[in-house]
Parts: sequence; C-alpha cells; structure tokens
Amino acid sequence: MNRLSLIGLACLAIMAAAASEKWTVDDVLFQESVGGLELSRDGKLAVYIKSRMDKEKGESVSNLFMKPAAGGDEITLTRGRDNCSSPRFSPGGNRIAFLAARKPAGPPDADAPAAGPAGLQIWLIDTRGGEPWQLTRFERGVRSFGWIDDNTLLIAAPEDPSLHDHKVKERKDTSQVVDDEDNAAPVRLFKFEINGSKTTRLTANTDRITSVTVSPDGKYAVTVHNRSLAEIFNQKIKPVVFLHELAAGTSKQLFANDKLYPRGFEWTPDSKSFYFAAPYTTHPYLYNASINLLYSYDVASGRHRKIELDWENGLGGYGGGVTVTPDGFLALLANGARNKAARYSKSGAGFTRQWIEGDHAANMMSFAVPGDGSFAVYTYTTASAPAVQMIARLNGNKVSEAKPFIETNAGWKKKPIARTELVTWKGALDEQVEGILYYPHNYQAGKKHPLVVMIHGGPHGVDMDAFSERWGYPHQLFAQRGAFILKPNYHGSSNYGLKWGESISGGKYNDLEWIDVETGVDSLIARGLVDPGMLGVLGWSNGSIITIELTTRTNRYKAAGAGAGNVNWTSDWGNAVFGDSFEQYYLGKTPMDDPELYIRKSPLFRMDKVTTPTIIFFGTEDKQVPTEQGWQHFRALQHYGRTGVKFILFPGEAHGPRKLVHQQRKLEEELAWFDKYLFQTKPDGNVALRKESPLAAAALLAKQSDVPETVGRGPIHVGRFEVTRAQYKAFDSSYAVKPGTENHPASGITFDNAKAYCQWLSGKTGRKYRLGTEEELGSMLKASKSENTLDAWAGYAVNADDEKRLASMVDGLGEGALLKAVGSYAGTGEEPLFDLGGNVAEWVTARDGSGKVMGGSADRPVDPKSTGKARLSYTGFRVVGQ
Repeated sequence: MNRLSLIGLACLAIMAAAASEKWTVDDVLFQESVGGLELSRDGKLAVYIKSRMDKEKGESVSNLFMKPAAGGDEITLTRGRDNCSSPRFSPGGNRIAFLAARKPAGPPDADAPAAGPAGLQIWLIDTRGGEPWQLTRFERGVRSFGWIDDNTLLIAAPEDPSLHDHKVKERKDTSQVVDDEDNAAPVRLFKFEINGSKTTRLTANTDRITSVTVSPDGKYAVTVHNRSLAEIFNQKIKPVVFLHELAAGTSKQLFANDKLYPRGFEWTPDSKSFYFAAPYTTHPYLYNASINLLYSYDVASGRHRKIELDWENGLGGYGGGVTVTPDGFLALLANGARNKAARYSKSGAGFTRQWIEGDHAANMMSFAVPGDGSFAVYTYTTASAPAVQMIARLNGNKVSEAKPFIETNAGWKKKPIARTELVTWKGALDEQVEGILYYPHNYQAGKKHPLVVMIHGGPHGVDMDAFSERWGYPHQLFAQRGAFILKPNYHGSSNYGLKWGESISGGKYNDLEWIDVETGVDSLIARGLVDPGMLGVLGWSNGSIITIELTTRTNRYKAAGAGAGNVNWTSDWGNAVFGDSFEQYYLGKTPMDDPELYIRKSPLFRMDKVTTPTIIFFGTEDKQVPTEQGWQHFRALQHYGRTGVKFILFPGEAHGPRKLVHQQRKLEEELAWFDKYLFQTKPDGNVALRKESPLAAAALLAKQSDVPETVGRGPIHVGRFEVTRAQYKAFDSSYAVKPGTENHPASGITFDNAKAYCQWLSGKTGRKYRLGTEEELGSMLKASKSENTLDAWAGYAVNADDEKRLASMVDGLGEGALLKAVGSYAGTGEEPLFDLGGNVAEWVTARDGSGKVMGGSADRPVDPKSTGKARLSYTGFRVVGQ
C-alpha cells in the first residue's frame, strides 16, 4: 500500500470519528437530569427525580428513583409518562410520599368519582418494594405537604368548590375574571391519616397557603400565605408567614412588623428552631433585585435574628442556600459564576465559618446531608463538565473520598465538549464584568473564529460555571460550528452583590447591559480570538431584550435570535403578569407618570436602524413577556424592510416551549438562521427530502465508502445501515456478490465472520469497531410491519401455520432472494437508522458473550410470539463504532 493510500485511510478515519461524535439536536433535547434529591433521616437511602423528554408524549417526563447511600443498584420506583415530584421520606424511612397526577393501576376505586379529582395528588410507595398507590383525592389537588409522623401527613390543598364554582361549571362558562379575590379558592391545612384514610381540616384561613414545612418531631409547621392575587403584578401586599403548633391547634403570624419576605425554611434536627432566607433590597417594597440573607427563628422565645455570614453578597443562587448539619449548616455563598462553599458551626451565640475543602469545593451546586452529618451528596459540575451527583465523607470542613453517586447522559462522554474559562473585562462605568467563554470544538491558536453571544434572562439571573445544554442556549451545537460563545453576567445580574444587582434600577434599565456585552466582544477581538466580521447574538426573555437593544445600537451582528423579548414598555406594563412591579423597579415610573421615558426606553421606536437579520420566537400564551411584543417587533422590522426577519409562534406555550416539537423547531430554526446569516453555510440537504426516506438513503449510499457510516445513539454509535455486500467483500475477497446487489445487506454471515469483519475494520481505520450488545441494540432491533419482512412479501400478517406453508416457496426462490438494498424502507430517528425491523436479522453479542440473532428479516413474519430464527442466508449484521 502506497503512502497516499495510507494518508487517505487516515483522513477517512478522522472524518468517520468526527461524524460519530457530532452533537445533534436530539442530544440536547433528550438529555436526562436529576433533581429533588432527599436522604432518609438515617442516611441509608436517597430518593430523587430523573427527568427526560418522552418522544411519544412529546413532553418531559419525571420518575422517581432510589439508591442506597452505601452503594448498589439504582431502583426504579415509578414508570410511565406521568410526572412525579416532591418525594419525601417518612420519618422512619419505610415509605416515600410524592406528588403526581397519575391514574391508579388496576380496577377503579368503587368509591371514587368516575373521572377522578383533578390536579396533583399524594401517592405513597413502600421503600421495600411494591407499586405506588394513590393516597389523597382532593377535589382540586394538593399544593404542598410534609410528614407529621409515619402515619400522618400535613397537607396544603385548595378548598372544595363553592356554589359559585358549581354554577360556573354547570353553565360551561369559560370566562375569566382577573384577580378575582372574592371567588378565589382558599388553600388550607389538612391532616391526613394513612390508616383509615381520614382527612381533617385544620385551618379556616381565607388566603392561600403556598408552602408547608413540618418540624422533624411533627409538632410544628411553618406556612407561607399569599394574600393578594395581584402580588406578582405590583408586590404591594406581601405574603405572610404562620407558625402552627399542631397538637394544640394554634397558630400565630410571624414577622408581622418586619420588612421580611421569608422563604427556604429549614428546621434544626431538635425542632427548636429553623433557618430561613429572606431577600434584602434598598427599595421600599420591590424585590426584583436583592441579595439573600440568612435568619434563624427560635420557637421557645418567639424571636428571630439575622445570622452573620460575614459575606457581603449573601447566600448564592442556582443551588445556593443552606443545608442543616448537627452543629449548624452548610452554605453556598454568592460569588459570581462560582458559589463559595462554607461550613458554619455553632460557637457560643454565633457561628464560626470554615471554607469547604476538597477536590470539588469550587464547583459544588447543592448539598444533601443525613441526620448524623457523616457524609454529603452534592452536585459537581463546570461549564465544561456535565453534572454528576457525588457522595463523599464530610468531616468538619473536609470533603474526602468523593465518588460518583448518580451519573446521567453517558453518551456525552463520546462527544467533544467545549473548553471553557471564566473571563473578565471592563464594562459600563469602567467596572469589571465577568462571563463564561466557550471555545470552538475546532479551536486553533492564532486563528480568528466566529463569536455567538448568548445572554441570560432575568435580568436578575446569572450564568454559572455549570454545564447546561438546553433548547434556549445550545452551546455545543454552536461550538461544533467553530464558534466561540460568550455568556456575560452583565450589570443587574444576581450573585455579584446588591450594588451590582441594583445598578440598573430606577430608570437605568438597559443603559449599562448592552455596553457590557459590547465591551466583552471587543475584549475578545482585542485578544485575537474572534473575527470581528462574524458576530452573532441570541437570548431568551431578558437576554432577548438585550439582544434586541444591541440590534438597534450597532449593525455589526450578522444574525440575532430573539426569544420572548420586549420592544414596547408601555404595553408591557399593562399586559405582563408582573408589569407594574418590573417597570416601576427598573424604569422607576409608570407609563402614566412619564410616557416619554417609556418611549425612549422602548426599542420599537428605533426599529428603523436595525439591519441584523433577526429570528423571533414566542409562545402564544406568554404572560411574562406578552406575545404582542413579538408581533410588534416582527411588524416593525417587516415595515421598514431593512433586514431579514422570521417570526415563529408556539401555540399553547407560555414563556418557554415545553413540548418536544416546539423545542425542536426552535433549535432547528435558530441554527438554520445562524448557518445562513452568520456561518454562511448551505442548508444540509434538499428541503424537499425527508431524511428518513428511502430516497435519502439512496443518496447516502451513493456516497458511501467501504467504511460503514455510524450514527450516535446515546452512548454508542450505530451503523446507519446493515453492512453491505460490497463493504463485506472488501474484507473477504472470496465473498460472492451478484451484479446489482452490491448495496444489499451482507447475508449468510456467521457470528465469527461478523466479529472478524469488525476486527479487520478496526485495523483498517484505526477506530474501534465491534458488534453491538444485546443490551445496546435489543430495544432497537424489533421486527416491523412497515419493513422488509415476510408479512410485506405475503401481503398480510403471516401466522405460524402459514409461515410453514410458505417455507418451501421461500426456499425455492434461492438464498437471500427476498432481500432488498439497504435503506429501501423508511428509517427511524433524527439521524435515521435503516432496516432495524427487517431485511436481514442481525448478530449481536449476548450477555454471556455468545452470538445472538435479533430483529426482523425478509424470510420471517413479524409475529412477536414466534421463537423461530432467520435462515443463515437472511442473517447479517451492523457495526457499532467507538
């Protein structure tokens, strides 16, 4: 073999590896996340929620899982497409209560209404095994709950329908009365006894309880009450807090004369006191930007006090807060893009602080600690390291012997992940701004790359040094296109202290933020990293607002993505669910007070300056940034006609799309927009061609080499097609191939032949190839009525008797006579795989290492009850690449 051939093979191997590792939209949308982790009081078990998008339901689905803290297999507690949330161990740890809106298994309860009650109900499952069962049947569902003892739950639930409610239902009246305080259902406390299924109403309040936190001994509960439906709009009537002594049936309001807005209650193990966080702001009553301070309340004395954290920025956000320990608490303190972990231990009347030490101390995002405080479960992540739940010994401020406890998204380990770093620059007012910089996957020192600025929402939000791939901000898909990504924590962001958060209030909104972005871009250009002629910008919500502002200030951005962003503050004041509180805080006045201010601040009146091609996204039911804002933005750009514009509405969606089809559309449309206007690449393929069609398969086959193409499927990369006869003949020159059947699947292949081919291909390309395992491909290789099976040839669903009657006819046609070219039937998936359900049955490696034939074949019916095997002449394989 000559030198040019070797170089060609090496290049081919590199190209094949690059293709197999490519990030796809599905990688972003079908990721798995972990949340809601709670430890049993004895520390032996952990329960948590795993969520991921369900293709059939078209929305995200959340189920419960449990795992022993000492190690062992993960236990699936719930299955199906009903979302579960808020898992809580009983005090003794033998049961788990959780919220779900699911249908009971088995025959219906004779005493229950035919349709069943609406909303979330409490379900129960035994930690020792068995199916979950429905516990409550509140007419309007459950809002919050906690355990009093192993047999009793304390529940916050809306009161049953009133006569007014019944009349509205009888009339089928769908009219809506805004902020209808007179007829809003009160949310009250109820005691529920499991033995006997007895429910007792404990309170007669007329407001709405939003949260319940029960003390460990079950004697007390803290509740938060909403007293105004307009509170989110204007923040004038604040929620109140009550402490209930459950056995005595008494309650008292706390903090009535204090400017406190408590949240995040955590009882101490002895039930004598509890911690809580409360936002602090210099504004007289608006809390749009604040820092979170920590307090404690002593039950015996009835007094609360502020805990001195000795940290100006207060408690951290995005996983920050406190976790109670036997001698105090663990805290994540606000420290910009990285929270700072600390342990506070009681010392006299106060606390002493020690910084947490350990391998992951700089990037811890949450804590869970058992009653004895002997270990901790925490989330470790960086912007370039996907989140892992770790478990480690906790000794004082030392975290040691850390090891993975819960891992997800194993497929991401096979994909390139952008290198990241924290960067700073001088922004507006000559003040330092911090951000996160993602490097291109193909970064080359000395080369200037495109830049896409991705701007977070809020504005009092923050981009943390944490891995996050979402439909709104798909970093890897842009880094894969060769771009840097800059995520600026502009003036007004949280986690940087009160001064920074309040810096854009009182009329200064959008005076500083866009400058922070622009100077950040300039700093990267000055470093020689970024091509100044290839800049793009995108964001959602407030990130979209800054994006829009930038397009009215400069024409240097070649593409913009604006999701749910404002252009007209006058209409926003009245239409947004929090319009008055937001505008009064950030603009300082109402539109009635100063209409000229609202015009000056509204980008709508500067749309004649926009030349950046802009794609706009909105949900039709968005109340946070009303959909009308998108219409005005679109119509204004359309009116002036100075740039390209596209407006995409997601029916039935609120402030962000929840449905799979809408998230997919957002990602694909935005990527195509940036491909066209920023990266200036041609669309991938023909817009009239379905990627999963036989025609698309034929086009791929026409370009296919003797190295099988693989496609990412979770943690593995599976051959798009079954190995063809032409590809197999390159390995075995004695393999006979009739003219015209080169693209038929290789058939008559033994298990040893298939393994030998994979070994040969690995040596040929320098990339590891093998057969898939039964576990990896078992769920994919299922005979299908819509593919090349005996049913398709016979024209009906062939049963076992008819299969025998047809056997001699099939044999008489000759070996493999019913086979067709690979890809002759429609494929499956975003990056489709073909012939999983027919043509040749395929070799896989069984659990014991032996060969096993799986999937449909052209000589066999689809009949799932059949135990028959495909003839060897209808047996082949596909490769799995690593």
